[in-house]
Amino acid sequence: KYTKFSICYYRINSLDQKTSIYSRLENIAIPSGEENKTAALSYDYRIIPLENTSSTGTYYCKVKWNDIQKMGKGVFVLVRDTGYINTSYGWKILVTLTVFLAVLSITTTALLLWKRKVLCLRRNQPNILRQKVETQLPSASQPPLPVYD
Repeated sequence: KYTKFSICYYRINSLDQKTSIYSRLENIAIPSGEENKTAALSYDYRIIPLENTSSTGTYYCKVKWNDIQKMGKGVFVLVRDTGYINTSYGWKILVTLTVFLAVLSITTTALLLWKRKVLCLRRNQPNILRQKVETQLPSASQPPLPVYD
């Protein structure tokens, strides 16, 4: 009863349209002494070539006996056009962001150092002026400046 069966390969596309690819009938002879035993047979079928993007879909294998039908889980195949370029900008964005942050960091550090130098010069200027004033005026006529000045 189970020695005669058919194998059918087909594809279901994104519109749920079924396209038959290949089918064949099998008639397996059972060796003597192997009757009433479960047997597993492997059948491979290669789909070559995949013509174009319309070949994209889920490919199935179905085996059919007289009263029983078994179907595989299916394999999804994505077919791309020739010359397809994967447009992944991840690395370019990462490098650009890293360079931008490095330039920003260096610029900020330089500005902070420059501002610190300018502030240090401004702090020293009143001391220089105070020294000039002290040397020009007699110390008796001018009271000493408070420390907090």
